[in-house]
Amino acid sequence: MIDAITLEVVKNALLYASEEMGITVRNSAYSPNIKERLDHSCALFDREGRLIAQAEHIPVHLGSLPWGLRQMLGHVRHGGGGMRPGEMWVANDPYITGTHLNDVTVMRPVFHEGDLVGFAASKAHHTDVGGAAPGSMSPDAADLFAEGLVVPPLRLVANDAPVPSAVELFCANSRTPQTRAGDLRAQIAGNYTGERRLLELYERYGTATVEEALAQASDDSELRMRAALRALGNGIFQAEDFLEGPALFQPDPVEGCASTNLLRIFVRLELRDGEAHFDYTGTCEQVSYPLNAVFGVTLSGVHYALRAVTDPTIPMNEGCFRPVHVHVPEGTLLNPHRPAPVAGGNVETSTRNAGVVLRALGQAAPGRVPAPSGGTMSNVLLGGVRLDGRAWVFYETNGCGMGARPASDGLSGIQCDMTNTMNTPIEAVEREFPLRITRYEFARGTGGQGEHRGGDGLIRAIQLLDGEAHASLLADRHRLAPPGALGGEPGACGRHTLVRDGREAPLPAKASLTLEPGDTIVVQTPGGGGYGTP
Repeated sequence: MIDAITLEVVKNALLYASEEMGITVRNSAYSPNIKERLDHSCALFDREGRLIAQAEHIPVHLGSLPWGLRQMLGHVRHGGGGMRPGEMWVANDPYITGTHLNDVTVMRPVFHEGDLVGFAASKAHHTDVGGAAPGSMSPDAADLFAEGLVVPPLRLVANDAPVPSAVELFCANSRTPQTRAGDLRAQIAGNYTGERRLLELYERYGTATVEEALAQASDDSELRMRAALRALGNGIFQAEDFLEGPALFQPDPVEGCASTNLLRIFVRLELRDGEAHFDYTGTCEQVSYPLNAVFGVTLSGVHYALRAVTDPTIPMNEGCFRPVHVHVPEGTLLNPHRPAPVAGGNVETSTRNAGVVLRALGQAAPGRVPAPSGGTMSNVLLGGVRLDGRAWVFYETNGCGMGARPASDGLSGIQCDMTNTMNTPIEAVEREFPLRITRYEFARGTGGQGEHRGGDGLIRAIQLLDGEAHASLLADRHRLAPPGALGGEPGACGRHTLVRDGREAPLPAKASLTLEPGDTIVVQTPGGGGYGTP
């Protein structure tokens, strides 16, 4: 039996090892999206591909990274010839790795004294992986192949040297090839860091002690999660919400999906004897535009909401997943059939799903869940060619208003729920791209009123300076306002505006357009809902 002190040392060493992996990726990355916005996640796994530590990076990777690694391992073992020391594998196929094409997963098998003992893995959002539009997240994509390069698991590193053909494959299919190569090298560096820290534990304590610690840590997390779920009591709770489809119609919102082009997400939560069962039967069928979310994304929303409502101090490992059961019918918005497009599912649909799960959990835990937040990542993708012929691509998610909390107001202009990224500093934007930020401020008064007030959204105006460019906007909550809770008022809807030659024109939440020099896109994000009667 391992002693308690050694167990805690190993658990905390693994947690910081995953955090240190993320620091390495950030410090080595080329793209502002990773080095400034921190749009990446890192984790360590045991020899069976079970999660042993995951850094607190991106919530949408909470369930998708473990799910995706198991999928990758299955392909590598059965179709890739197995794994050998000195290798790394890479993939971005969302139906394998669990998010969308921009999220590239790099996995390193870790060997100790000739035996496989675990895996180090990182997932990072690469700003452009090809496809019809710069940024690879076109709101018009009709299938997966229009969204960009699809890479099944293949060797990225062999004999501890990058495989040139694998790197060249990403570079040849990206508008920004040098940045793709640099970001891949950053992920490679992060995995080496994770491997080094994991091997240090094996060398210091020995295989038997470390693996006993891993098993005990997972069992402890399972016990704590079961206790937290049991404390919520038994019961059945239901919640639903709607995602806005493309602006094919512009009616006032009314009940029913058909007339308003709304996409229903419905969950039935059953809490029973320390276990949580989520059933998404009743969620709408998959669609022919990129708002579908693969199963790994849906899992992430469930695990994020559970950690937020139960006990976020529980160490994140395989044990947290054992009491949680998720059923999503195939062919639906939250578990589509290949090759449905999924770029926006990872950002917009994931956020709405998390909100639905939080509303269901809020019924089981009164007074613990805030009012709904702005409910969108308000994605902006810009790309084009400078006057000197150099291609560029810019990507950013924008903060919104946080929903008011049971005991305090919501925060303004922050990344809520499924994203945990930073903003891109104005200095970095204007240094790297032919863009100028002409406004960046809170959208005052957009938070919902209540006993506690919802946070305000923000306004960010981006002007194209030279060359030609294409813009893709992917947002939500432009028609259905973020609701309040317990009598609180809703937050204000978001909106997009194009300013050209001094004239303003409204843009839909999901838009694709060509920009001319001098054009400005103004993004205003939604406010959060209020909590309690004003």
